[in-house]
Amino acid sequence: MPELSTIYDYMRRHAALLGDRILQEYPALHQFDDAVSLRIEGLLRTPFPAQTIAIMGVAKRWQQARTSMVVAECGTGKTLISLGAIHVHTGGSPFTALAMVPPHLVEKWAREAFLTLPGLRVFLIDDLRNGGDENKSHGVNEVRLRQGRIVREGLHTTLSELRLRKDSPSSRKRWLSLCGRSSLFIVGRERAKLGYFWRHAYRVPHSGPYVGCVVNPDTGKPVTVDDSRLTAGEFEKVKIAETIETRGEKSCRPLHSPLWQADSDKIRRMAPIEFIGRYMPEWFDYAICDEIHQLAGDTAQGNALGTLASCTDRIVGLTGTLLGGYADDLFNTLFRLEARRMKEHGYEWGTTGRSSFIQDYGVLETIIKVEPANNACSKAKTTSTVRRKPGASPLLFGEFLMQLCAFVFLEDISGELPPYEETYLSVPMDAPMQEAYRELEEDMRKALKAHRGNRSVLSTMLNTLLLYPDHPYGIGTLYGTEFDPELKRRVRFVIAEPRDLSEDHIYSKERRLIEEIKNELAEGRRCQVFAVYTQKHDVTARLQRILSNQGLRTAVLRASVDTSKREAWYARQVKDGVQVVICHPKLVETGLDLLDFPTIIFCESGYSLHTLRQASRRSWRIGQRRPVRVKFLCCEGTMQTSCLRLMGKKLLVALTMEGKFAGEGLQSIDEDDDMLSAMARELVERNGIGDTADSVWKALSTEHQKLFPTNSRSDDDALPIEMPGVLLDTQPDPARLVEGAMDTASIVVFGQRPQSLSGKRRRGRLAVPEQASLFGFS
Repeated sequence: MPELSTIYDYMRRHAALLGDRILQEYPALHQFDDAVSLRIEGLLRTPFPAQTIAIMGVAKRWQQARTSMVVAECGTGKTLISLGAIHVHTGGSPFTALAMVPPHLVEKWAREAFLTLPGLRVFLIDDLRNGGDENKSHGVNEVRLRQGRIVREGLHTTLSELRLRKDSPSSRKRWLSLCGRSSLFIVGRERAKLGYFWRHAYRVPHSGPYVGCVVNPDTGKPVTVDDSRLTAGEFEKVKIAETIETRGEKSCRPLHSPLWQADSDKIRRMAPIEFIGRYMPEWFDYAICDEIHQLAGDTAQGNALGTLASCTDRIVGLTGTLLGGYADDLFNTLFRLEARRMKEHGYEWGTTGRSSFIQDYGVLETIIKVEPANNACSKAKTTSTVRRKPGASPLLFGEFLMQLCAFVFLEDISGELPPYEETYLSVPMDAPMQEAYRELEEDMRKALKAHRGNRSVLSTMLNTLLLYPDHPYGIGTLYGTEFDPELKRRVRFVIAEPRDLSEDHIYSKERRLIEEIKNELAEGRRCQVFAVYTQKHDVTARLQRILSNQGLRTAVLRASVDTSKREAWYARQVKDGVQVVICHPKLVETGLDLLDFPTIIFCESGYSLHTLRQASRRSWRIGQRRPVRVKFLCCEGTMQTSCLRLMGKKLLVALTMEGKFAGEGLQSIDEDDDMLSAMARELVERNGIGDTADSVWKALSTEHQKLFPTNSRSDDDALPIEMPGVLLDTQPDPARLVEGAMDTASIVVFGQRPQSLSGKRRRGRLAVPEQASLFGFS
């Protein structure tokens, strides 16, 4: 018998037993060979096999509990899955459903609903009021699909009217007598939480020791931030509150003291979701919350999710990004969806419960610093700091997510999608640009060393170094602020004075951008360009001017375009013959399908990994028939390179945490807790942060190709998307799966096919969807 020296040897030896035990302990809600509901055939759109399994899984979950979630990547059809699950679970009886969605997806959701469920009536909740601006819709309005467009036509009512039963036994029966069919109500989450107006609530004494200062009415003492007293001019459009721990000279239990209140001089109104939760409990059979990860904060929109979960019979949350890298990202969401289960595990709402949750399921790092004593007789000073690190315990999946979530990945339907590839393009700077950049970089480094730990220097430095290669003029003198103990206030100091270069010159990165766009247009491929600096130093305007001078039809999507009209805006640009669209990636982060723009170029990536991942998949979706190319463009040897390198490393780690693939070097996580500190440390110490940007993105592309191999067919040879065949009825062999996983990597990735881990593809059998990590062992 061979010696078992490692855990991997043990798992290889007992792979068959472990596989059988897993199947026994965690039976799937819906097996591959289980019968599918006949009601799925009644959907107007035939779902893919992976979508069918998710629909059945959610419907069966609702037979056991009120809540469920669909964690599906961009373009996998979360809308179809949620509506299909309602269609199956209701069993043919008329239902009322409420969908809270991002504001720019309201009309898209209405259109998708008409194309999915037969005989459905759709209503938009615009607000609670009937009066107001005549150019805007009010109340609850029925919509219909006319020539591919959503138009308000049909019944007009209000939530106040819907809650009345009048001569009927209940308001629900009265509604069914009026409507007679299943109905879906859609509300944008911005309007769902839109309640009363508010204003700041503070006092400014005209005499006494605090004359002219802003004081808290509850304490009568000045409001301080970072040891400096706030003035009335420093109050912005942000709600400010304090935690009071003393009453006069005596200590007391912590008390929340808000410095804002309702504004009685403006319109008095109630948020629609708050109205529904208070006056229409159990009126809706189903609730759908799209992009639920954006409601994880302690905000009005997040509270609306909790209200929605408490006043409806069944609820499903939809998201493409479950975790942001930390375990406690799920704390608020789990508490709002399954408060009873969280309390059964001993957690309570608030900071204390979150801390316990992190200790149980997160990754914590304890840093102990021992400072030398001032003299030999005294003891050394020891300080301990605990901070969270990226990562989550597998127990979190087993305790909360396995029975709650249906996971669907793009590889589940990758056979129906064209190839997808990402490319990193590093461009050397021109000599004048390089000289000016190095001079600015040196000034920044000196200022950072002279003012260590100053966040204003740090943020100014990084933003300027990221911006300068794309906008090397008009920046002006850069200032930082620091607290002066003598003046008892913050004072300004000069950080650097960037050199102004020619505004009319086309620099090397811009020349490469023009070259890439022209090459893509020569193949008949429109381009979407992303840039993150769109305000004071508008890079998008500069790019539009440069590309237009090259004879390219270019348009810029601004934030001023209403979120609900951005889809129509893109359709209008395509109709007008626009070849290139430029915008901030956050403007198209969720929901929009950019099928007409198969080439995406990131001229600037920004800091947000979530935004980058969402925006890069806008074109690779169901319905796309052309190969999708995503290109990341940056200036060589600049902070842009450092930013992309860190984004690439964190993306590799994020993909590993999601169990999609594993490879060499993917386990390393940068030492610093945030990206700003990491890039600043590299700039000051000049010792680099691991691999070069080229190697990181090359490694990412290599691992990606293992899952989605590109083929050699041209755009002209692209075939229309065909419906896949049925899934095989055979169950995978557990022993082979575990052995395959152990033979291909130094770790086991739960729920992943051995083909994905080894990079080899088998022929002669249909690949089993990866989502079976929930609905069946795969």
